[in-house]
Amino acid sequence: MASIAKTFPIGTPGMPWGPGEKAAWLSTRKIQRSYKEEVLQKLEGLKGRYDVQQYGALPIDEQRYPLYAVKTRNWAAGKPCVLVTGGVHGYEKSGVQGAIQFLDTTAENYTDKFNIVVAPSVSPWGYETIQRWNPQATDPNRSFNPEGEVVPGRSFNPEPATEESSALIAFLGSLGVDQWTCHIDLHETTDTDETEFRPAKAARDGITDCKPDVIPDGFYLVSDSSNPQAEWHKAMIDAVRKVTHIAPPDADGLIIGETVVQEGVIAIPAPKSLGLCAGVTNAPYATTTEVYPDSPSATEEQCNLAQVACIAAALDHLADSGSC
Repeated sequence: MASIAKTFPIGTPGMPWGPGEKAAWLSTRKIQRSYKEEVLQKLEGLKGRYDVQQYGALPIDEQRYPLYAVKTRNWAAGKPCVLVTGGVHGYEKSGVQGAIQFLDTTAENYTDKFNIVVAPSVSPWGYETIQRWNPQATDPNRSFNPEGEVVPGRSFNPEPATEESSALIAFLGSLGVDQWTCHIDLHETTDTDETEFRPAKAARDGITDCKPDVIPDGFYLVSDSSNPQAEWHKAMIDAVRKVTHIAPPDADGLIIGETVVQEGVIAIPAPKSLGLCAGVTNAPYATTTEVYPDSPSATEEQCNLAQVACIAAALDHLADSGSC
């Protein structure tokens, strides 16, 4: 994948680029896989078992990029409500495919106990172009609370609202859920985070001292430091360990520069304050998954299965412990 860092002007952070600069950046993003064949056709095949509904479309090409969510059919008042999101970063394939695989193989096992809604591909343009950002070079996974907390020097900082986040927020609001129980946001950490996207972000924001980092080799979870759920996270890590390996801390005892609070779990400030998708609901049980598809010790299918195992373990724990 070609680097895009050099297409950005070095300038004042937060300043908009001119139309020529945006056009130059967009021209570097080529269609590399099919949203229609790999996502929409699979959702079409689920219509006999779930309510599959369109909740919007991306203006860059509304026909090519409709936005879909899938709901369990026996949705009922009084059951705990669960949200699963995938592909907020479109290039993170197992988030999308893991969400679809969960629907196809596992979700129906939980419909007696939970209302479940899945938005498997929040950023379909990013899915096709294998891109972290949207066409406006805004990170959708920092755009769910643009008025959130800005912490200088932290990579987790809110960005402007995007078409992707705005559409999902409006859809969730239409469901009439006053209290969510659980939200699992499916992600990956890839080698291109380090080789392409961090340098590109630094160039976009006029940062000249972009320091190298270490990509964690394995699965880990991102927790909310203001709302620890240690037993819930342990149940997920234990289940995923049966599918693939858990990311160890680096030499400094950290994962992506963040404190490891228990095996395979880091803690960051409240996701809502940072504009993360994991903070889009009021669910007391919310987390972000991360797998490493470039690992020599894990296959693409293992990454998909890890996502499914994590969701299932999360729901099993909530049901068995009486937490919901």
